[in-house]
Amino acid sequence: MLKAKAMELRQLKYFVCAAELSNFTQAAEELYITQSTLSHQIKELENSLDTLLFDRIGKRVKLTEAGEIMLHYARKTILQAEEGKQVLLDLNNKKTGKLIIGATYGLTELLMQSLTQFSEQYPDIEIQIIFASTADLLHKMHHYEIDCMLSFLPVSHKDRQLEIIKLFRATLSLVVHQSHPWSAVRKVSLQKVSTLPVVLPSQGYSIRNFLDEVLDENNIMLKIAMEINDIHSLLKLTNTKRWNTILMNSSLFGFPQLKAIPLEGKNMQREATIAFSVEVYRKKALTAFYEIMKGRCATFQQQFGQ
Repeated sequence: MLKAKAMELRQLKYFVCAAELSNFTQAAEELYITQSTLSHQIKELENSLDTLLFDRIGKRVKLTEAGEIMLHYARKTILQAEEGKQVLLDLNNKKTGKLIIGATYGLTELLMQSLTQFSEQYPDIEIQIIFASTADLLHKMHHYEIDCMLSFLPVSHKDRQLEIIKLFRATLSLVVHQSHPWSAVRKVSLQKVSTLPVVLPSQGYSIRNFLDEVLDENNIMLKIAMEINDIHSLLKLTNTKRWNTILMNSSLFGFPQLKAIPLEGKNMQREATIAFSVEVYRKKALTAFYEIMKGRCATFQQQFGQ
């Protein structure tokens, strides 16, 4: 841990904000301080370390090699300071603090149901929800920006920084409007789906990567009308009855007019999981949230699993 004598925690927070934005003006606005104050504090930090952390390039700044190294330790030091405070709160059984939960859209329903029960038991816990792709959530986990992530990252994923726990299994499905002629069928083949116009998640989304692998294995091409980096928008387009989409069957939250038809074939299922950082103190509130979620998962396995 970085020595408190050499620098102040405030300076580290200023440094991390400036590093993430690569702009002192924007960082100062984000921190509600003047740019001169920010520049002075970062200069003081550089003096205490006897090294430059930023290269100044006009109005923008760029981390030096030393700055890149420092950023990792600064984030960890800030986190450890927050952890210390949380440990004391937990020790005194004070049900206060903050949970930051990252989630992919396909697990919205499970999340919302769990949060309703959690908030009844822990009304003083502040909760922040961040919806993003699995790749973005992984980045946030590695930078200690969220306390846990709900996604379809498989348990087999190799990452020494994470503990990944299975919640339930969901099935890759064709999503159609209930008025679609196929809405009553129990399963449908990818070959048959290839005759329909579809809108899909953008490349880079884990579900799109999963789908593309399945398509390559079966040598099938789809009629892709549109690609969007937002699952909710895909469902809204499908709800117009003009297009269809392919998602996990657990994604149909808030769209009662849509129907998920499981795709035929092997390896069409994915694990819904929760991931925690192994390097971070696990708050009592986070453990309580996980226990509540586990209780909901049996129902979800029956509803979405096969």
